[in-house]
Amino acid sequence: MGKGGKPDGGDGFEEASRDGCEQENMAVWLLGVNTLKIQPFKLPNLGPRDVLIRLKAVGICGSDVHHFKNMRCADFVVKEPMVIGHECAGFVEEVGSEVKHLVPGDRVALEPGINCKRCELCKQGRYNLCPEMKFFGFPPPTHGCLANQVVHPGDLCFKLPDNVSLEEGAMCEPLSVGVHACRRASVGPETNVLVMGAGPIGLVTLLAARAFEAPRIVVADVNDHCLSVAKALGAHEIVKVSTNIEVAEEVAKIKEAMGTRVDVSFDCAGFNKTMATALSATGSGGKVCLVGMGQRELTLPLTSAAAREVDVIGIFRYKNTWPLCLELLRSSKVDVKPLITHRFGFSQKEVEKAFETSAGGGNAIKVMFNL
Repeated sequence: MGKGGKPDGGDGFEEASRDGCEQENMAVWLLGVNTLKIQPFKLPNLGPRDVLIRLKAVGICGSDVHHFKNMRCADFVVKEPMVIGHECAGFVEEVGSEVKHLVPGDRVALEPGINCKRCELCKQGRYNLCPEMKFFGFPPPTHGCLANQVVHPGDLCFKLPDNVSLEEGAMCEPLSVGVHACRRASVGPETNVLVMGAGPIGLVTLLAARAFEAPRIVVADVNDHCLSVAKALGAHEIVKVSTNIEVAEEVAKIKEAMGTRVDVSFDCAGFNKTMATALSATGSGGKVCLVGMGQRELTLPLTSAAAREVDVIGIFRYKNTWPLCLELLRSSKVDVKPLITHRFGFSQKEVEKAFETSAGGGNAIKVMFNL
């Protein structure tokens, strides 16, 4: 499982540390605030149910940027050097003796979370909530996947359809968040959807809602460029909001844009203001799904929402989403390619530039490494 590894002291390439490798495995290590370095990354031995993957596409997530800038993300604190990254796809190089569904040369997308399979939540099928979850880069110092190679459980490696690229395969991870959110909120052909926030997660939630056949989708954001991207991706209407506008005024603009009741709202930003707007805009008997985690604690007008029986639900990552994501990509019901705005190679200079680009915002949506 992308599970072992520690820095090897030197900076250069040395003889292989695993049999069958001609070159030592290298990875991007987070060493301190704004400090990344490509260093050797020792892999564990291949278990009977494991697969050795040569990675070719790795995306940068907002949580990676938080780690890079702050050495923490929410309650997870980086206290020692850690390999970063969790959105990835690559080629199978070797399979364990019990892996039957994959062969060397297969292109695969990797689901990054390894659950215990023993706790009650895992047995109930809610493995994304497993307290023993080992996720690429979470919790620190569990290592991530921005590396030449990783070893990962075979049952978490999903073969790509022929018409789905490796970059699209890596995008299954963020797309999974939107798919899981739509499943949790029961989005369907009779569900009018509001998306608060048009960052990367807001945009994949928009794409997922379209794939789930929501008849009308309105996206609200403070950024004109993000709204223009949302419109190009299929939002029926976009609404410019502001931290300086009262919630009631924002709600009125959103309802006018929707033209009918809001059945489900997704807060993909996670701030007091965005969540308050979502709660107020959602029709009686509707649902508000908190997707983004912009603030660690929220103060919300829940009494009025409760009086209208507005359900508030949360999501944490995803479960059983890769097969559906790959089918949505194969069938062209979802196109994630426009979200990939920047590409970088795997060198020290380009790694640093890629993270600064992602952290800088601007027109960057998804920054992708091509290894």
